[in-house]
Amino acid sequence: MSVPEREFRMDDSNQPELTLDGSVGGGQYFRSALSFSVLTGRDVEIRDVRGARENPGLKPQHVAAAEALSSIANAETDGVERGSRTVSFHPSEVQPGRYAVDIETAGSVPLVVDAVLPLSLVTPGPVRLQVTGGTDVKWSPPLSYLRRVKLPLLREAGVLASVDVGRRGFYPVGGGEVTLLIGPSKLTPLSLDESGERRGLRALSTASEDLTEADVAERLADTAIERIGDDWTVLERTVTYVDSDSTGAVVVLVTEHAPETGESSGTGESSGTGESSAEIEAGFEPTCRFGASALGEPGVPAERVAGDAVDALREPIDAGATVDVHLADQLLPFLAVAGGRFRAPRLSEHLETHLKLLEQFGAAVEWTERDDGTVDVSATGNSPDRW
Repeated sequence: MSVPEREFRMDDSNQPELTLDGSVGGGQYFRSALSFSVLTGRDVEIRDVRGARENPGLKPQHVAAAEALSSIANAETDGVERGSRTVSFHPSEVQPGRYAVDIETAGSVPLVVDAVLPLSLVTPGPVRLQVTGGTDVKWSPPLSYLRRVKLPLLREAGVLASVDVGRRGFYPVGGGEVTLLIGPSKLTPLSLDESGERRGLRALSTASEDLTEADVAERLADTAIERIGDDWTVLERTVTYVDSDSTGAVVVLVTEHAPETGESSGTGESSGTGESSAEIEAGFEPTCRFGASALGEPGVPAERVAGDAVDALREPIDAGATVDVHLADQLLPFLAVAGGRFRAPRLSEHLETHLKLLEQFGAAVEWTERDDGTVDVSATGNSPDRW
């Protein structure tokens, strides 16, 4: 089953402007509201942006995401500037082409990419976006999580997207360069009912070149592999040192689980869906993946950082979930369009606010919190112009 093809112009929407309370969430709420505005063609006004945060209003990474979306969707905007607490956004059609945005700080590049990625559901042609900023920073899944957990799963479901890395950027300078390429995508339902049998573990460790002599990247990867235990077959151990304007290190752990039926197509970082059109039409089930990460910090031993990543990885697996806490909210727009279901390890703030935001846009996504704290999320799937 796949989402029906349709002719859809985003400026065809006759719905009234949607007024949203930005104080109920943070930057993720703001970015998603603009993404959904582009998907549905519905004008939005977001008031009191990040109003409940210690430093309310737009930060550089939020401005960058809004600028990227407004450029690609040829939107009229008001209030897209640092510190602004009210933003109006009036999208038109997505325009294929080349775009670039500079966060100008170490603000999160992956979160800007996440805001633009759903446009693959409505773009009529290729969109190429270069983003400059922080690739591996706090309060955001790092770049390797995006490339090795989220994107492979979405590509198996039919999303045409790739992310190329020009340079890594750590806090506080940033300076990382990443290019996102998306194309018109036809999705199959995200049917993540069971995690399936354990296939193996991938440990991906990256550090700035000035940490080479201290073997930081090796220690991160090796400690994580040691602490995860003998239950996992190590499929990959990748240790990389990179040129970066700031000292930094990150470890990303990925577990893969065999689908209940069929075999996975692979797990690399290549472009394209990774599946043939025939497999997509047949309803190919994505390989269940869990990801977790931890960032190095001055004065904190690499072994402790790796241990934190292992603890985070165990949470969704031990809970019997089928996605980790980050995928749970990041998959929602694709679930709303394609349909399907998954089980989240818990009702995080991001998941709850994202679900309620989709509801305000009219997307039919249902969720139930179970007695054990896990959350079942499902959708029948519908084109964004019919939300």
